[in-house]
Amino acid sequence: MTRVLLVEDDPQLVRALVINMQARQYGVDAAPDGATALRLAAARQPDVVIVDLGLPDMDGVDVIQALRGWTRVPILVLSARRASDEKVAALDAGADDYITKPFSMDELLARLRAAVRRTEELPLVPEATLVKTDDFAIDLLAKKVLRGEHTVRLTPTEWHLLEILVTHPGRLVTQKQLLQEVWGTSQRNKTNYLRVYMAQLRRKLESDPAHPRYLITEPGMGYRFEA
Repeated sequence: MTRVLLVEDDPQLVRALVINMQARQYGVDAAPDGATALRLAAARQPDVVIVDLGLPDMDGVDVIQALRGWTRVPILVLSARRASDEKVAALDAGADDYITKPFSMDELLARLRAAVRRTEELPLVPEATLVKTDDFAIDLLAKKVLRGEHTVRLTPTEWHLLEILVTHPGRLVTQKQLLQEVWGTSQRNKTNYLRVYMAQLRRKLESDPAHPRYLITEPGMGYRFEA
């Protein structure tokens, strides 16, 4: 059974969501605030998290960042906030998808199914926890990158992209797979996102960003990591 952690402080909405998800054979844990959500996530290991941004004790973005410190579980934002900068902040913090209120229950359930499906389509199966190149080393367990003795500071989105490529060495990861995995289904056509973030990663990691040695573009298809 797929377990969903629902982080929402509106009891009526929680009741409606729980009824609809349980009717479709999801197991649901509900948390009315961020602190409870983080405790439940650690104790119950959900398969998907649905989080509101306007929580009574902390911002939902802080919950996302805390979860991303130790888990890659799909995170869907369900929020009344519609401003583009709010959406960008949540996605940059590590959310996989963003749904605005009011919403269609059918759409939410479809996004939920897609989030579960993506984890099955692109599994994280690293062959090693430490990946070394001539220029840098990637510690997958500690989630950090070192150039010599210096730590390379990556944003959550940059790390997510790098992690996917590094854990599939030598394999083409398509633009669609990367966009769905990092930004969610709603952004699967935003190839400009990939170009911007890959350029940032190359500036931080490649000795010659204009002629990358490790983060390789396959024109019109996607990207590859060559160790």
